[in-house]
Amino acid sequence: MNERDPSLGAEHETSHEAEPTTQPRIYVASLADYNAGILHGQWIDAASDLEDLQAVVNDMLATSPTTTRAEEYAIHDHEGFGHYRVGEYEPIEKVHRIARGIAEHGLAFAAWAANTEADDDLDRFEDVFLGSYQSATDYAEQLLDDFGLDRIIEQHVPDGLQAYVRVDAEALGRDLVLGGDITVEEHDAGVWIFER
Repeated sequence: MNERDPSLGAEHETSHEAEPTTQPRIYVASLADYNAGILHGQWIDAASDLEDLQAVVNDMLATSPTTTRAEEYAIHDHEGFGHYRVGEYEPIEKVHRIARGIAEHGLAFAAWAANTEADDDLDRFEDVFLGSYQSATDYAEQLLDDFGLDRIIEQHVPDGLQAYVRVDAEALGRDLVLGGDITVEEHDAGVWIFER
């Protein structure tokens, strides 16, 4: 991972890294058959090689039961894409790119893809992903720990006052979100944190 702005936190422990846990798939259907009232399509591993993915789509279209020349397809279903909603007419190259990111980094990549506007932002995932935490407060506590707050308090605050010195991690986490320093995306076990 790249060096980070110290105001946003240090490198994270392995427990806060993204973990690949899913295999994204899409159901691609022939539009000519669909318009004729026939469901003709195939589930495809969206993270397979792009050439293989395109070949499966072409083979599915070539075996159309209603026409000898089916040319158009649509993505009628998907699974394993987490927060990302695959569009019916989304370019297969983009779907493949997101599926590969999910296969490599886990569903945190899907959350990032769902909240990016430019396709080039997908390449920034490793630079902006700060980890998986229980909450923004948990991230703020980790940030304070990374800064060595306890050590600073021990060195600079008299012993009798140390028990009374604390930073409101909940407020810090909230302000990091509201200030636009981080983006928080919820998931089943907590939140993914991204640098803005």
